[in-house]
Amino acid sequence: MLKMLSRAVTTAVRISTSTMSSTGALHPLARSALCSPNSGTIRPFTRSLWVMSNNGAASGYRPKLLGSKGPSPVSCECVSLHTEGDKAFGDFLSDETKEEKKIQKSKTLPKMSGGWELEQNGTEAKLIRKLSGEKVTVTFNINNSVSPNFEEEAEQVQGQKPAESEPDIVSTPNFVVEVTKPAAKHSLVFDCHYPEDEVSHGEGEEESDIFSIREVSFQPEGDGEWKETSYTLNTESLDWALYDHLMDFLADRGVDNTFADELIELSTAMEHQEYVKFLEDLSGFIKCN
Repeated sequence: MLKMLSRAVTTAVRISTSTMSSTGALHPLARSALCSPNSGTIRPFTRSLWVMSNNGAASGYRPKLLGSKGPSPVSCECVSLHTEGDKAFGDFLSDETKEEKKIQKSKTLPKMSGGWELEQNGTEAKLIRKLSGEKVTVTFNINNSVSPNFEEEAEQVQGQKPAESEPDIVSTPNFVVEVTKPAAKHSLVFDCHYPEDEVSHGEGEEESDIFSIREVSFQPEGDGEWKETSYTLNTESLDWALYDHLMDFLADRGVDNTFADELIELSTAMEHQEYVKFLEDLSGFIKCN
């Protein structure tokens, strides 16, 4: 009887040991399943973002990280952020564009006399003229071409009538004149600008040059960048006789006061045209048109 009881106990111990061994063998598989890429517990941060993007629809939880005191959104089919401020901004731009179009003198740019051909690329323009085998190219850019003292002029006319209270915006860009000869290896390049105190002159007074030469240099033909390795002649300390000859050289090729006046008209029209286009593009961007 005792032997039978001993065998029964021994058998029970073996069965228990075998069960524990098989259970322990399953643990690595369970860990592997929990840590697999398809498990929901390996990316708790991603899961929390999903909850945030769905506003906790399943659990009723609404996180306060993204929208406690932010701008009031306005529905739009383009799935972009739109606020009440954007709407007011867009309305302002529409009104501003209409007003600017009212004062726009013409949708076409003024013509330059003297047979100049215009090539425009955005805010940059080139005026090209061929004369007896020579090629004269005038390049300018309307960006930053409006005089910074425009605000001072606006303050000075505040006491005038409303029709006369707004001064005209004038674009006076710096411009580069490139003169190319067929047999020459380099072009003679003039860096010119409009001095602030020489842009206009009174009637009856002796006409002075409304533009000035700032620098002169020989540069590779058609090169868009000024080579600093080429000698540059600065006119600030230049002998006046040499300077006058340089101005006469330009005048003989059509770059004189008449040209400079017409260039101001052309640049001013271009600047206003690009400004209106910028307002339209900005309005379309804000309104998501």
